[in-house]
Amino acid sequence: MSENREKENANANAAWHLVDEADEKLIRLIQDGIEFEHSPFEKCAEELGVSEEEVVARLKDLIENKMVRRFGASIAHIALGFTANAMGVWDISRDRVEEVGRKMASFDEVSHCYERPPSADWPYNMYTMIHGRSQEECRAAAEKISEAVGAADYKLVFSERELKKKGVRI
Repeated sequence: MSENREKENANANAAWHLVDEADEKLIRLIQDGIEFEHSPFEKCAEELGVSEEEVVARLKDLIENKMVRRFGASIAHIALGFTANAMGVWDISRDRVEEVGRKMASFDEVSHCYERPPSADWPYNMYTMIHGRSQEECRAAAEKISEAVGAADYKLVFSERELKKKGVRI
């Protein structure tokens, strides 16, 4: 674990006591997702006995204070016809990781882009999750990415089935 990540975790653990009962209840209400609808926080507000504006303000505060590290959308890509998924693994020089990562993440076909340390038997340090309607679409997207960032050393690992995903729970 990097030194910055260790400090971040220590700060978050030290600050956790600042979360009150309502914040904890709110986190529990949203941790399994919220509905994609006109008023997504209405049910949380009713459950907590506060306004939707208060729910949004609390969430902003939790994010700002790093009590909630990530708040994002999860799209059911298979239901939308994107049935091919490939993890692109790339060997990117350390001095280009930030620049290349930004470019890779900008492609519509890429839903995840992150760095991991390489190992002696696995030289790849950059990972992209590429979605398409076919393996050929994923390969074409990877080729576009390769050309755009000047990285010819990569491999694609295709998903064979979708696993149930769950984030961290309190």
